[in-house]
Amino acid sequence: MTVFADSSVLVAFYADEPGGGVLASSSAVAVSALARVEVSSAFWRKHRLGELDAEQALMLSRRFERDLRGTTDEPPRFAIVGAGWTVLGEAAALAASAGLRAYDAVQLASAMAARRAAPTIGSFACLDTRLRDAAAAHGFRLVPGS
Repeated sequence: MTVFADSSVLVAFYADEPGGGVLASSSAVAVSALARVEVSSAFWRKHRLGELDAEQALMLSRRFERDLRGTTDEPPRFAIVGAGWTVLGEAAALAASAGLRAYDAVQLASAMAARRAAPTIGSFACLDTRLRDAAAAHGFRLVPGS
């Protein structure tokens, strides 16, 4: 399955939480460049809340970064959609029309850009209800299913 994954699903995948398993069965995954900040921030927030110790947060951040960039032995796990001027303009419009928070609007605009570039990206993996609703309204099949 080719899917666009927002940061909520990426965090769930790396932290072994409900909803993250959808990425294990995906053959190709696209993510917003914004995920680099959001996912790491979420791991360290979990540390501040006592859900992860510092070593766990660091390990998860490094594993995500390695999958994002790839290594000398492994290619990147994700296709990254840049948050350029066009994506940000579309995100601004989505924030107004769909009532999305700024970063959620960038996630959906990134997914839409990914789908334009690769029409096989028809699925949107997300755990946030409002963002899921907006993605469905823009023609994405939602995963995990509701």
